[in-house]
Amino acid sequence: MSKERIVASLDIGSAKIRTVVAVVDSDQEKLIPNIIGVGLSPSHGMRKGHVIDVEELIHNIISSLEDAERMAGVPINHVFVGLSGSHIESFDSRGVIAISGSEITVEDVGRVLEAAQAVSIPQNRRILHIEPKSYAVDEQRGIKNPVGMTGIRLEVEAHIVTGHVQHVKNIEKCVDQAGVDIDDLVPATIAAPEAVLTKRQKELGVVVIDIGAGSTSVAVFEEGTILYSVSLPLGGESVTNDIAIGLRTSIDTAEKIKIEFGSVLPQEIAEREMIDLSSVSKVDTQTVSKRYMAEIMQARYFEIFSLVKQELTRIGRSGMLPAGALLTGAASKAPGVLDLARDVLGLPVQMGFPVDIGGVIEKVDDPAYATGLGTLIWGVREGEGSPMVGTAQMKRAVQRVGSWFKSLLP
Repeated sequence: MSKERIVASLDIGSAKIRTVVAVVDSDQEKLIPNIIGVGLSPSHGMRKGHVIDVEELIHNIISSLEDAERMAGVPINHVFVGLSGSHIESFDSRGVIAISGSEITVEDVGRVLEAAQAVSIPQNRRILHIEPKSYAVDEQRGIKNPVGMTGIRLEVEAHIVTGHVQHVKNIEKCVDQAGVDIDDLVPATIAAPEAVLTKRQKELGVVVIDIGAGSTSVAVFEEGTILYSVSLPLGGESVTNDIAIGLRTSIDTAEKIKIEFGSVLPQEIAEREMIDLSSVSKVDTQTVSKRYMAEIMQARYFEIFSLVKQELTRIGRSGMLPAGALLTGAASKAPGVLDLARDVLGLPVQMGFPVDIGGVIEKVDDPAYATGLGTLIWGVREGEGSPMVGTAQMKRAVQRVGSWFKSLLP
């Protein structure tokens, strides 16, 4: 009899909150999630990855969860939460432990990853994720999985992602008050690539650029593992704000015309083409130049891709990634964005669509769902006995018990 389990993810973005529910057959050799439910709600309580209204965000989360529950026909009690925002930062670290000369076990791998986390970080930051880049056993380096090998010294080079303590606590509080438990927190820089990259692309060298509403997450992979990641404080909201200022419209109108008429290729739009704002708004009734709006959008997207190129130059990978760039996120879908990215980055560029998923694929076959699906896939793969997930869950259990004891005190 097959062992099926329900896994759910919650992608809390600055514009939308996306819930994805899947069923996974644990007996399958390759764990492929079958999507059975999707929920979508606006995210009015967030801005640029920061909580600005707790009550509003709780209401938005509940709305997204209920949507997904209705479609899936199952209750959602716990979720993996995808986090984005410019407060997310990362750095590399090393960990070393001694082994008795016997076979290296999963517990040893857990210990060396714990050692890599024993670094000094500011008090206002918290480790969200640790990704092993490669291991070394004695003098042998470049090992992907050391379990089963023998040696007396185990070393790991790890990529550590941190978030601002208060921002993360606020998210945790909102999810908790929405009535679901958090299995783990997954940064967007780690999540989005999980959904759209193949093993071959990771080996060759690739960059995933996830353009969300409040921020842009960048993750570079090479030789099968993450090389570098960063969150940039620009996204789709920056484009909308520019349109509102440049065309003197309300933010809501700017967002509507960006989605309906937006482009980053002004040279392909006739100078006389106009947009009648009264067709999309009751507040704004003037007509504006469609070409001028495209020029405004092009300038902001050019800045975003220029910042990405700066980051690639910093690590010596500008124009040097054979598998090119994959764009994800709702703000990456504007006409002409792929062409502009190709010109600025000097790399082959394509849209990042989900790979290795089943079920109601048509609901999530969209670059906007990359972080939500990636968070889900990460939960499916890592949730099966990962030492790091176990550590995170243990810490939360201890915190809950501590809170319970405090509540008993007079």
